[in-house]
Amino acid sequence: MMPQTYMNRSGSAAAQMAGFYRADPADVLVVLDDMALPPGQLRARAGGSAGGHKGLADVLRAMGSNDVPRLRIGIGPPPPRMDAVDFVLTRFGPDETQDIEHAIQLAADAVGDWVFSGIEYVMQKYNRRTQNTGNADERQQENV
Repeated sequence: MMPQTYMNRSGSAAAQMAGFYRADPADVLVVLDDMALPPGQLRARAGGSAGGHKGLADVLRAMGSNDVPRLRIGIGPPPPRMDAVDFVLTRFGPDETQDIEHAIQLAADAVGDWVFSGIEYVMQKYNRRTQNTGNADERQQENV
């Protein structure tokens, strides 16, 4: 599902969807951007805090639980003197496109793996995976 609300208000849509399908919070995977991760890096978690992400905070509040699995996709930090809100609404530059396209494919694979194998499997497979996106630098996933 992709809510038609603003990201920071996606909790009500997620909670309504979970209620309709009688899904527990652990049965809902939230996929979101993360400025704390380098562009293209993935990090999955079974639960925890929102880590400053307002959209995830709204989902956790609306679901009434921090035990909502999430898959974060790194977008990197905003440039100096750029507002975070403006940054997340800005298109990726040509030098970032390859990393992000690779991350989107990996994230799609991770979602499929979550459906069939669960969050623990996704964490083991994607959180410590070295990603070579074709750029000169390689991105190393942090361990869980």
